[in-house]
Amino acid sequence: MKIKMAHLRERATNGGWIDFAVFDAKSTNGDNDSLLYQLTLAARNSGLKIDQSALAYQVGSRVQFFGSSTLVDYLAKMGVPRWTHTIDV
Repeated sequence: MKIKMAHLRERATNGGWIDFAVFDAKSTNGDNDSLLYQLTLAARNSGLKIDQSALAYQVGSRVQFFGSSTLVDYLAKMGVPRWTHTIDV
């Protein structure tokens, strides 16, 4: 199954860089921890550097995020990023 994802790099508050991934989960089966772990591992195994990761999924008419708390806070302000990659899982 192909999953859309965004792999981005942004400046951290400490001046360094954070590489993060956001996965298009569409909907989840309730086991978000396992799904996020599996997708993050697949992305890392494909050669991507990922410091933090999150799921983006639809609940009704709203987009929800699940994952690293600082990344979720950032995404809540910025919205869903543009998808940059796909991974097979």
